Amino acid sequence: MSEAPTQAARHLAVVGGGWAGLAAAVAAHDRGWAVHLFEAAPQLGGRARTLPGPAALAGLDNGQHILIGAYAQSLRLMRQVGVDPEQALLRLPLTLRFPDGGGLQLPRWPAPFDAAAGILGARGWSWRDRFSLLTATLRWQIAGFRCAPDASVLALCQGIRPRVMAELIEPLCVSALNTPVDQSSGEVFLRVLRDSLAGGPGASHLLLPRTDLRALWPEPAAQYLRRQGHSVQTGQRVQGLRRDTKGRWQLEFATELEAPTAFDQVILACPPGEAARLLTQASGLAGDEPARLAAWATQAQALRFEAITTVYAQADAKAGAVPDPLRLPHPLLTLRCGPEAPAQFVFDRGQLGGPAGLLAFVLSASPDLSREALTQQVLAQGRQALAPLGLSALHPLGTVIEKRATFACTPGLQRPAQRLIPGLWACGDYVEGPYPATLEGAVLSAQAVVAALG
Repeated sequence: MSEAPTQAARHLAVVGGGWAGLAAAVAAHDRGWAVHLFEAAPQLGGRARTLPGPAALAGLDNGQHILIGAYAQSLRLMRQVGVDPEQALLRLPLTLRFPDGGGLQLPRWPAPFDAAAGILGARGWSWRDRFSLLTATLRWQIAGFRCAPDASVLALCQGIRPRVMAELIEPLCVSALNTPVDQSSGEVFLRVLRDSLAGGPGASHLLLPRTDLRALWPEPAAQYLRRQGHSVQTGQRVQGLRRDTKGRWQLEFATELEAPTAFDQVILACPPGEAARLLTQASGLAGDEPARLAAWATQAQALRFEAITTVYAQADAKAGAVPDPLRLPHPLLTLRCGPEAPAQFVFDRGQLGGPAGLLAFVLSASPDLSREALTQQVLAQGRQALAPLGLSALHPLGTVIEKRATFACTPGLQRPAQRLIPGLWACGDYVEGPYPATLEGAVLSAQAVVAALG
């Protein structure tokens, strides 16, 4: 049973109110720290947030996120702050169906029988297609879901038939790692497969948010922390870091705040560029500490990032004089993509708590094109792909491009360390850890740092 902080509690500053920062704050509360969280933006959530303002996209998310059943720590934290995952998330067996009905769908069976049954029952696959995947899966299992650190996903999948690559491996890889198969880390991809397809009951299930991202975790977490006596402040950018003569850390702000003047420990849960800025300008350092922080900042700034684009559109079905909203056969469909058809997935937000007919087209590892060009390509792709389902019209509502959505998860990538110098830490989905840039990766990073605080 965790206790509220007392006057004698050690004070921890968390810089950043995304999933990693909030997870660090909750974990620190469990260990008796007095937590003070500072978020520069006016809203919490980081790169998984709800869009503010009066624009057409207000109330929608900055991107469509998917969780999976293997995200044990994210689900546990939701329950801790009062969110019921069974209500907030729609749980589905792993389903990668195309609008024409082809593709894969796993039954609700225990692993690994669900994966085997899904492969054997995949629609549109020949027996050679199925055998190539079963052979590769068996090979990965025998190897303990391990491979050489420098192996790409493409190299890992030698022998898998082109149709299986296009309809299963590529969608899984780009959704999990947000990096093309020829550039993605085979080592990390296998780790995700191990924890999901070869995990415990329900580990491979898709968990689709039924609410906006703000209500899924950030706001309930902030409310929980405040009820426990901690401080969560938005719109407060940390301007600088300084260590005093007693070894405690001073945070500098543009305006005076009601906060402790010094902190025993500081966790940087902000984007890597912002963390690098604070570290290279930090004062009160000794010995080789400036060089160590500069080296960390250089490594963080060297990460290559991939964009994710979400195109929101209203879909009308063929009907009489008044069009009806289109309803897809599944809340999530996979799309066949190509050079001018860049979306890999489409979500029916009408089946996920949103307005009927609202569709979200998702472009992982999004091409470097203008917003207008991406929107027009996706609308043309959507009209063609969904026409057999009764689509009569597709009206654009807005396009959100998250340019630095995730780091490029490439083979052999060395990610920045969690521990910087005494009293100073970093956490986030880009920091060293077992997972790619996912919500669970951010949560695991935060928990590892807090566990190391002592």
